[in-house]
Amino acid sequence: MNRIYLLVNIKVMNKEKEFNDYRNRMNERLLGTNDKIIKRIYNLDTNAFLDGKLSKETKELIGLTCSLVLRCDDCVKYHLGKCYELKFKTEEVVEAMSVATLIGGTIVIPHLRKAVEYWDELNNHVQEGS
Repeated sequence: MNRIYLLVNIKVMNKEKEFNDYRNRMNERLLGTNDKIIKRIYNLDTNAFLDGKLSKETKELIGLTCSLVLRCDDCVKYHLGKCYELKFKTEEVVEAMSVATLIGGTIVIPHLRKAVEYWDELNNHVQEGS
């Protein structure tokens, strides 16, 4: 039993790490081009998700739902990671994703499946690894 858990946990950690490592590496590569427009977009993206009239928690749910509607799996993973860091409950994340699916239509369902799988992996990694 412990061996199976260990193998599953390593796989989850590797998926998380692989996604974050790739994202960081490519962000550095893009920013390294020193393109003014790319730098401004990244700056705007960073600042848009800071607390303002809307909390960063609200903004992350907005980011998550928009990403699902746009069917951007990498964006969904990013926002799920942020929602996890902000200590969202599964019920809150699922409710936000259900609204996104309503707005985006049934074409969103394959991306919803991937999102739920990633959310479960984030939660299981910490619960089992604690």
